[in-house]
Amino acid sequence: MQTIKPTSISGSLEAPASKSMMQRAIAIAALTKGTCVLHGYSPSNDSDAALSIAYNLGATISKNGDTVIITGNFSPRSHVLNCGEAGLGIRMFTPIASLHTNPIILEGEGSLTTRPIHHLEQPLRDLGVDIKTNKGFVPISVCGPLQGGTAELDGSLSSQILTGLLLASPLAKHDTRFIVKDLKSKPYIDMTLQIMQDFGVEAHNADYTTFTVQGNQAYTAREYTVEGDWSGASFLLVAGALGGSITVHNISIDSKQADLAILTAIRDAGAEISLAHNSVQVSKKELRAFEFDATECPDLFPPLVALAAHCKGVTKIKGASRLKHKESDRATVLQTEFAKIGTSIEVDADTMLVYGGTVSGGRIHAHNDHRIAMAGACVAILADSAIEIENPECVAKSYPDFFADFAQICTHA
Repeated sequence: MQTIKPTSISGSLEAPASKSMMQRAIAIAALTKGTCVLHGYSPSNDSDAALSIAYNLGATISKNGDTVIITGNFSPRSHVLNCGEAGLGIRMFTPIASLHTNPIILEGEGSLTTRPIHHLEQPLRDLGVDIKTNKGFVPISVCGPLQGGTAELDGSLSSQILTGLLLASPLAKHDTRFIVKDLKSKPYIDMTLQIMQDFGVEAHNADYTTFTVQGNQAYTAREYTVEGDWSGASFLLVAGALGGSITVHNISIDSKQADLAILTAIRDAGAEISLAHNSVQVSKKELRAFEFDATECPDLFPPLVALAAHCKGVTKIKGASRLKHKESDRATVLQTEFAKIGTSIEVDADTMLVYGGTVSGGRIHAHNDHRIAMAGACVAILADSAIEIENPECVAKSYPDFFADFAQICTHA
């Protein structure tokens, strides 16, 4: 149980490394034929799972503080890879494991056992992979090698499927073309294409509907600094908008991360924003309801709802249909848990309506969803009384130090 009392917010923090970019960097490093030095490592369950998978795929790994050294060697030590609860991990490493000629099984735990993987089946078959799933869920068995060719896929459920296919396809024997229907979360694909380019591999994007990748390419081993995480930083910035002022360092406004869009929502809600080199300051002003389209950045729903709960009026957030297959059924969990503390939320088709006003305090349950736990801390800042968060340890998935960092900016917690 974590108890957060109403508080003012003041101070500065450094955002942890982006777990999305760190997982991509780990996967690529494992595929190189040299040694990569990755700077900025922040422990999290998802990144740790990626390191474990890279090791089991044959890489040599060592850590020195916030630096991870990975020497690639694609010679699997184990035919079973455990992705933990990492949605990106399972969707990224399945195509990568498919590069190997021997059967490999990928499994998961907790919420990952209920997250669909069936959208990967046909594209991998089209590219020459023998794949079997548990009726569209983990465990997954693959046997390659992935050959290349043409594959069609549905991008409406998750961009992570395309990310995995793009990362693996440069190592295929033949060129690969992906024809993608209704791609969501396009900024995450921009991140994938950028990091591929950073490691010496090219992929061509034609209007997010067709992607072509030349075969027989090779990732170049290098030294690489993983940028700060806008997803984790979004909660800290919302805390500043609600409680006083905060400066968050180690985040770049030139980032391709989708959750940089939190700045638009915070500004539209009335808070003051000041931008500097790799840092953002947010200061509290009178807050008002806002409208925001989170279709391309659905992970922002929890901090947006925490913000909207204290905004005068009804906030409208589009993209609610993207929330069903997250760590929890996130739209339903936000509705039920925030109702316990006096905030009414409705979902009308793809739009979430948050009725701002008084937050009473009370007890909410995180449902093993790291972003719900962090949203609970933020909404407590202006609540009438303390908010108790059950299952707070789930923040370890992405930001293990969140509550310790949060305590540092609370001036009378």
